Amino acid sequence: MGLRPDVDRQSGGTEMKTRITQAICSAALAVSLLSGIMSFDARAQARSAAPSPVALTSDVKIERVTVDASGKEQVTLHTPKSVVVVPGDKVLFTLEVINNGAEPASGFRATNPIPAAVKFTSVAEDWADVSVDGGTTWGKLAQLKVKTKNAEGTADIERAAEAQDVTHVRWVFADAIAPGAKRAISYRGEVR
Repeated sequence: MGLRPDVDRQSGGTEMKTRITQAICSAALAVSLLSGIMSFDARAQARSAAPSPVALTSDVKIERVTVDASGKEQVTLHTPKSVVVVPGDKVLFTLEVINNGAEPASGFRATNPIPAAVKFTSVAEDWADVSVDGGTTWGKLAQLKVKTKNAEGTADIERAAEAQDVTHVRWVFADAIAPGAKRAISYRGEVR
């Protein structure tokens, strides 16, 4: 996706292109499969055995900055298929949530794993939580810790989590989603 076999803009040749292709494929797959990852809280599920009226659509864009003739920077978004994707490219993942049902949808939550070849950089919604341990623990990035080895590799230590440690993003909608309502949620990353 996005790489042409005859173009090699990075050292590493075919191996690098394969890694980048896998990163973007994984990213697109992670977002497109989000509907299988989303969940409602137990109370909402217990009220109804019917399938969820909430639908998700996803979009992945590669962000590029160009400079026009006057020297002004312009940000453009491209589909991964339309550009050569290289490490360092900025990626925007957008999910649109729509309630297709006749009743408000309460307790809605969506969880998105970060593809291994994409480094998380930010989430648009300040009410979203992140995980740095595969989805076990959730919170704001500034509150999370990561266990790692000391410099000698002999003892476990804890350090403040950083954006590059994020493994998942989760949005828990505090308010019910009204019938017919649409909401967009998003996060950004960078191709490793």
